[in-house]
Amino acid sequence: MNVTLRVDATPSASALFLRPWNDGDVEPLVEAYRDPTLRRWAGPPVESIEDAVEWLELQRCGWATGERLSFAVHEGHSGTGEGRLAGNVVMKRTGPSHESAEVGYWTAAHARGQGVAPRALEALTSWAFDVFAGVGLKRLDLLHQVDNLASCRVAEKARYGFHQVLPARPPFPRDGHLHIRRADTPA
Repeated sequence: MNVTLRVDATPSASALFLRPWNDGDVEPLVEAYRDPTLRRWAGPPVESIEDAVEWLELQRCGWATGERLSFAVHEGHSGTGEGRLAGNVVMKRTGPSHESAEVGYWTAAHARGQGVAPRALEALTSWAFDVFAGVGLKRLDLLHQVDNLASCRVAEKARYGFHQVLPARPPFPRDGHLHIRRADTPA
């Protein structure tokens, strides 16, 4: 599946360009993972070119199986395509049911506080509900640790309502929040 998603610029934020990860993302991925805040919340660690190549292969395999649909999020420049790597958004189909899937994201340090994560997540969410409605997708789940306040704000901005506190379990060493967005959530 060759998918490209675009998010229009706003008066205060640049356009976003989302596409599956590719080999040209190796060095920007390593650079993004140098950020201690990103390493705190996102795993597995990407500390070297070899780690990045392995991580990208995981993303390619996810697309091949349809179980992990991960997009590199780039800041757009002048409507001509992608610019600097700004983050990642992913939809994971984690079980046999096609009614629900899980979403996740991270934002590169230089792009935080600019609305990248909620805008990219909204684009992924709309795309997922459009593309997978025919196989029964009705709900997307977003999980984060209770102490990741930035992720909670992103969930709220992208209209993922808080559902419940979940007890700690791998990969979360602390209790977590479950936010849910349903296909019929009003705009």
